[in-house]
Amino acid sequence: MPGVLSREANAGKVALITGGGTGIGRASALALAETGSAVAICGRRPEPLEAARAEIEAAGAESLAVPCDIREPDQVASLVDVVLERFQAVDVLFNNAAGQFQAPAQEISPKGWRAVHRLTLDAAWELTHAVATRSMIPRGSGLVLFNGFSPRRGIPGFAHGAAARAALENLTAGLAMEWGRHGIRSVCLALGTIETEALEGYGPEAMEASRRQVPLGRLGRPEEVGQLVAFLASDGGAYITGTTVVVDGGVDAWGQAEPPPRPGTRG
Repeated sequence: MPGVLSREANAGKVALITGGGTGIGRASALALAETGSAVAICGRRPEPLEAARAEIEAAGAESLAVPCDIREPDQVASLVDVVLERFQAVDVLFNNAAGQFQAPAQEISPKGWRAVHRLTLDAAWELTHAVATRSMIPRGSGLVLFNGFSPRRGIPGFAHGAAARAALENLTAGLAMEWGRHGIRSVCLALGTIETEALEGYGPEAMEASRRQVPLGRLGRPEEVGQLVAFLASDGGAYITGTTVVVDGGVDAWGQAEPPPRPGTRG
């Protein structure tokens, strides 16, 4: 899709995006690159990272692709080391990587619960803390983005994931209040059903069910999220902080659009 910002809108900035090799992360990296930002991406799989890096450089931007499991604190520290050594700063951090599996709440084991929260919440906090203390706070500026859920309420089959994303939304507001004096903004993106490789993994029936729940009648595109990320990073988004931007085709307003489970039935 054509970009809505000038090619200089984010000139001179450096962005770091987790899960940057595919889907929303890749689209956001390209949108930032096309508006002048240097972009560092990380993820667990080297192949999609390298493919995305090539696209970023083809867009005329400096780039860095770092294989990293952000669940591991030592790898997070090394990631920040490498990015700061290359670019000397991180102006935009998009905590995009997350994960969950579909299961009735009563079947989510303690191990499964911890796994989802370790990636979605704990890892995002550890990277945010490292980037803020080592780059954003000393420099007196920065933007931290978190990947949240829409609808912004409990979602059947995803109690663990919805709880973790709700914590990110609350963290967004807390950081805006505490770190605003350092010139740091924080924004949560409450994303609806976006057509990505990860979504395809749930199967065509799940994708069609998701589409039926969207008032606009279609799934979102990763590029639509990427354009928003680029805008928030630009001077045009400079007064937006401590809030949640909902990108879901109307799902949050409508709800799940599915009947609740009947009393006595198994979930």
